Amino acid sequence: MVKELSQIARGVRASTTMAIDSMFKQMKAEGQDVIGFAAGEPDFNTPDHIKEAAFQAIRENYTRYTPASGALDLKQAVCDRMKADCGIEYQPSQVVISSGAKHMVYLALQALVDPGDEVILPTPAWVSYYELIRMVGGTPVLVPATEGEAFKLSPEKLEKAITAKTKAIILNNPSNPTGMVYNKEQLKGLTDVCVKHDLYIIADEIYYGLLYDGMPFTSVAALGEAIRKRLVLINGVSKSYAMTGWRIGYALAQPEVAKVMANYVSHSTGSPCAISQRASVTALTASQEEILSMRDAFQARRDYMVERMNAIPGVSCIKPEGAFYVMMNIEKLIGKTIGGAPIQTDEDFATEFLKQALVAVVPGEGFFAPGFVRWSYAASMENIRAGLDRLEQFLA
Repeated sequence: MVKELSQIARGVRASTTMAIDSMFKQMKAEGQDVIGFAAGEPDFNTPDHIKEAAFQAIRENYTRYTPASGALDLKQAVCDRMKADCGIEYQPSQVVISSGAKHMVYLALQALVDPGDEVILPTPAWVSYYELIRMVGGTPVLVPATEGEAFKLSPEKLEKAITAKTKAIILNNPSNPTGMVYNKEQLKGLTDVCVKHDLYIIADEIYYGLLYDGMPFTSVAALGEAIRKRLVLINGVSKSYAMTGWRIGYALAQPEVAKVMANYVSHSTGSPCAISQRASVTALTASQEEILSMRDAFQARRDYMVERMNAIPGVSCIKPEGAFYVMMNIEKLIGKTIGGAPIQTDEDFATEFLKQALVAVVPGEGFFAPGFVRWSYAASMENIRAGLDRLEQFLA
């Protein structure tokens, strides 16, 4: 008789976004004319000057281990970029580099959370946060924000969710899956509550470079020393620089927290890919013009998708302020039949939409947002038009 697997491991569920994306890729491989709006990655190629930095790193044999928590030149580049973009000052000793921002969230939770500690998770929330909290033995406490509240947590709701066991909160701004952005005043309302109750804040700002309509970005780290004492700031190059596959994320924290996170890196993944680190230095220090042109393209796609979606009977959405996602409200379709298939849940909708119309979107249930599906507009305008045409036909 073989002993059972770890209880924690058995409780971890597969990522909803990855599951839909896998089904989409399988159908595509079979030659079906599917269009994907499920994956959270830019459709742009990594800019050429960043790729050239990687080739140069290989030519120079920059192919060995770096320090476990990242190369010093990349840590300095992170500090310089954060100062230029967000007006916040950190030292390289406060920076940890690892294999993607998702791994950084995991390391932050490992550093801060003991088994049984509660971690507040505003919902709708990215699918992985919930599982990451459970993977370290923490208890996720879901605090929902409705579409009527622009999917933003209020200080009052946060205050009510706090107990003697609350250790931390995860704040994702701009948000995946909603695309909504907390402004400075809204952030201050939340962080004041965190300081009052001495809570750690894990602030995932990976989409900070993708805000629209000239909206300014406020980093949680810019809100004062009392916040920074309790803050682990997460970021990376994946989204803004179209570098998802390069797997470089970074965290900025108090030196003692950064040291604990670095220890975890040294005993788990070890140092991140040296070549990816060298390319990331170039991404962060070179001209940002190409990055801004990508952002402008995302804004044009968002505008088209939102206008078109709101003109189709039976569905609606609110206009996201950042990232590259739209949450489509399908509550009016629940209980109806489409193409002979009953639609009882958002998962039913996503499954039938993929089967019948060959369009992949992500059910909201995975984000703790039943009655919604998430579309990514990190797709060409041609595909966005075709996908919305298919939505119209599917609903008709």
